[in-house]
Amino acid sequence: MGLAHETERNSFESTDTALKRNLSFTQLLFLGVSAQIGSGWLFGVLAAAGVAGPAAILSWIIASVLVFLIALTYLELGAMLPRSGAIVRYTFLSHGAFSGWIIGWAYWLSVVSIPPIEAEATLTYIGGRFPETGLLTTVDGLQLLSWPNGIISGFVLMFLFFALNFFGARFLAESNRWVTIWKIALPTLTFIFLFFILDGSNFTSYGGFAPMGVPPIFHAIATTGIIFSLLGFRQALDFGGEAKNPQRNVPWATVGSIVIPAIIYTLLQVAFIGAINWKDMGLAGGQWDQLVAGGWADGPLFHALDSANIAALAALGTFLLIDAAVSPLATGWVYLGTGARTGYGLGVYRNIPRKFTTSNRFGIPWLALLVSAVVGCVFFVPAPSWYQLVGFISSAAVLTYIMGGVGLPVLRRTAGSLKRPFTLKAYRVWSPISFLAAVLILYWSGFSTLANVFTATFIGLPFFTAYYAWKSKWISAAPAAVISVVFLIAWVWVASAGGWVLSGAEAQRPGGWPFPVYYAVFCVLVVAFCAALWLFSSGTGRRHVNATWWLIWLLLASLLVGYLGVYGPLESPVLRFPWGMGVELLVGIVTYVWAVKSGFNTEEVQQIVAEAEASGGEVSTGSI
Repeated sequence: MGLAHETERNSFESTDTALKRNLSFTQLLFLGVSAQIGSGWLFGVLAAAGVAGPAAILSWIIASVLVFLIALTYLELGAMLPRSGAIVRYTFLSHGAFSGWIIGWAYWLSVVSIPPIEAEATLTYIGGRFPETGLLTTVDGLQLLSWPNGIISGFVLMFLFFALNFFGARFLAESNRWVTIWKIALPTLTFIFLFFILDGSNFTSYGGFAPMGVPPIFHAIATTGIIFSLLGFRQALDFGGEAKNPQRNVPWATVGSIVIPAIIYTLLQVAFIGAINWKDMGLAGGQWDQLVAGGWADGPLFHALDSANIAALAALGTFLLIDAAVSPLATGWVYLGTGARTGYGLGVYRNIPRKFTTSNRFGIPWLALLVSAVVGCVFFVPAPSWYQLVGFISSAAVLTYIMGGVGLPVLRRTAGSLKRPFTLKAYRVWSPISFLAAVLILYWSGFSTLANVFTATFIGLPFFTAYYAWKSKWISAAPAAVISVVFLIAWVWVASAGGWVLSGAEAQRPGGWPFPVYYAVFCVLVVAFCAALWLFSSGTGRRHVNATWWLIWLLLASLLVGYLGVYGPLESPVLRFPWGMGVELLVGIVTYVWAVKSGFNTEEVQQIVAEAEASGGEVSTGSI
């Protein structure tokens, strides 16, 4: 029996009671809104317009709808089982430890990389406005944090995020309340003021409303900061274990934290496109694909206000510079707290040492917080620019959100007696729709981004075998060590020699393997690792591996479809628009059926149900 199943009943309740339940509905809502109105509103409108032109407005609308569909399943799960690090922990309940580790690892990578990107946003705005600080340098037309001024300043901001989180969620939430009010007010004033200088020709001239065609509308959703900006609804779930009346507050805080930013962002995109001054940017009219390299890239909205030469707009631009520090920094410290709670959730199931669940006197898992901060600093090295890092974060985060769609029907089957203050009606319809929405966003990320995300995700496999599988007595020490070391060495070799990972602006580094060779070795290594883990594991371990094959299939199949589709490196895609989306949907449908069937009645669920029945818990008839 695994360590997560010990009789000391530490899998859920005893660990969560160490965290204090003192967050109100307003605090939960503001945590979600604050997490979304960060660097995305400062840079996302330019990045999205650079990919889709004026049609980026549609990208925000479509993305908002998709995020709401993804969130639907989490409304029931969040009310039924409000837990800190919730999104990680639901996967363990529905599909076991191996699936839980893969999703948890990907989720942790996505959240610990958000604080550094928020620090990059702040330093980019400041460095662009005050070049004498030496915070920025230009490489191939893209502004990056410089060494040492920019990178070291990023480290300092990460330490600030750590200190703010260390003193407790209540301190975080109270300080975040006033910051969030500011963050709602200033973007609202910005789009109102920009409407006064709106140039209608920007929407219809220069190639029309969709100058790059329809496919970029969807590509912009996944790669330019749109999804990155809208996924903050998870904060209400991740802080759910510290909420007052979580059954009521968690679902409604989740909904509110989707609707408010969606409205603000869409109106900002309209206002920014209308305010574009091509001459001031140093670009010819209609050079949409050059916006990221143009003169406004270091502070799009500030430059838009400043270029109008109107005193009131220039004054607002000054406040915007202040917000360039306030908004990203507030988002950065919220997400570092999320990273700590994700580590806490992994520690609950002993995927990582139990020490990660130890809280300080303020109720904060301090070791998980410290590790999240240190690892976050590493992301400054390969991606010292907001525009470089945002696609990775978006795709890694979306990968984890596929679990709501498949987890809900599994838990309806295995934990049907649990009290559900909110029950999602017609879940058999909404669950696959939620799942497919996340799968499509993965496809829109493009092959290059997926190669990086999946490589980073699978590099976590040997850590699972070497620690959890061995500690849980699924597998003996010798085969665990051999499987882990061999895979890790081979995986690093493939990532380096293949030439598709960290390849920068190019699709592939010179001298890299042809795609058929790279993809074949990629698949063989992953499948061989899982097969070896299954072969040398006990019956319990094999059951958990069997419940994960659907996830392996989804990632490997999506990588191939991404390469062959319009968002891949081929000049003449095999799967043209919209056929690539159709094939990815077929992959998703097969995966959904497989995943729901693979879910099983885990020992953690059995324990939770037994405890609920012992305390007289009943299924609620309420619905949403």
